[in-house]
Amino acid sequence: MDLNKKNIVLIGMMGAGKSTIGYLLSKAIDLKFIDIDKIIEKEAGLKIQSIFEKKGENYFRNLEEKITLKILKSKRKIISLGGGGFLNKNIKKETLINSISFWLNWKSSTLIKRIYKSKKRPLAFHSNESDLKKLIIERSKTYSEANFKINCESSTKNMIVNQIKNLYEKNQIDN
Repeated sequence: MDLNKKNIVLIGMMGAGKSTIGYLLSKAIDLKFIDIDKIIEKEAGLKIQSIFEKKGENYFRNLEEKITLKILKSKRKIISLGGGGFLNKNIKKETLINSISFWLNWKSSTLIKRIYKSKKRPLAFHSNESDLKKLIIERSKTYSEANFKINCESSTKNMIVNQIKNLYEKNQIDN
C-alpha cells in the first residue's frame, strides 16, 4: 500500500491523550481526525459509560469492532482508537496492514492518576489501583506491537505531536 495514503492510528490506555494528541496532530498536518469513541457514542446515541451500563461490554466491543474496521478502510486520516480497540485481533490486524500506528506510552502511575480524575472511564469505576496497574501491564504487551512507541512522560503535547509528525513524514519518504 502507498504509505502516504496510510492512516495514523493512535493507541494506548484510557487517559493516554489519544483524543487530544489526535486533534492537535490533525491541525499540524491537515488530516481529518476521527475519534472512534465519539463515533461509537454518536452511533449508539449513548455515552460510552452508559453503553457499558445499559448494554454491557460485549455489545460495546462488537459495535467498536464494526465501526473501527469500517473507519480503518479510509485513507489519510488520524484515528484515535479506544483504549481496548487494539486488543481486538481484527482491529489490530487491519491497523498494522493499512495504517501507521503510534502507542502513546506513559508510566502506570501517570495513567492511574489521569484515569481516576476522569468520570468517563467505565473500566475504572470498579477497579482499584492494583487492578488498573495489572490492566496497564497486560495491555502494554499488545500495545507494544504498534509501529512506533512514543514515550510521552517527559514530553509536552507539542513535542509528542512533532515526534509523530516527523516519524510519519520520514516513513513516507523512506518507503
